Amino acid sequence: QVQLVESGVGLVQSVGSLRLSCVASGSIFSIDVMGWFRLALGKQREVVATMSAGGRTNYQDSAKCRFPISRDNAKKSVYLQMNALKPEDTAVYYCNALISRIGASNVRNSYWGQGTQVTVSS
Repeated sequence: QVQLVESGVGLVQSVGSLRLSCVASGSIFSIDVMGWFRLALGKQREVVATMSAGGRTNYQDSAKCRFPISRDNAKKSVYLQMNALKPEDTAVYYCNALISRIGASNVRNSYWGQGTQVTVSS
């Protein structure tokens, strides 16, 4: 059993900041890429930022300068520091990770958190 649990739900005013956290737990052998996606009302789910175990990052253009991603491999955690928030950042944010389980180390599966609502008021 593998779980991703997010924290950091919030209502914040425009230009404010918020930090999202996600921790993985369970029978984990290794974690490859961890990242954040979001789903806004009426839109498709989109990637916000991802980070490999080695630290390589990938950002959506709108997040590149505002939402730095970081992770702590020892804690099996990934973070998203959201700065200069805009109303258009309002969405449900999901943590995602590519994880190999103990006993199946050659297989990677994609796991999702339950999602956390971020609402930015103007």
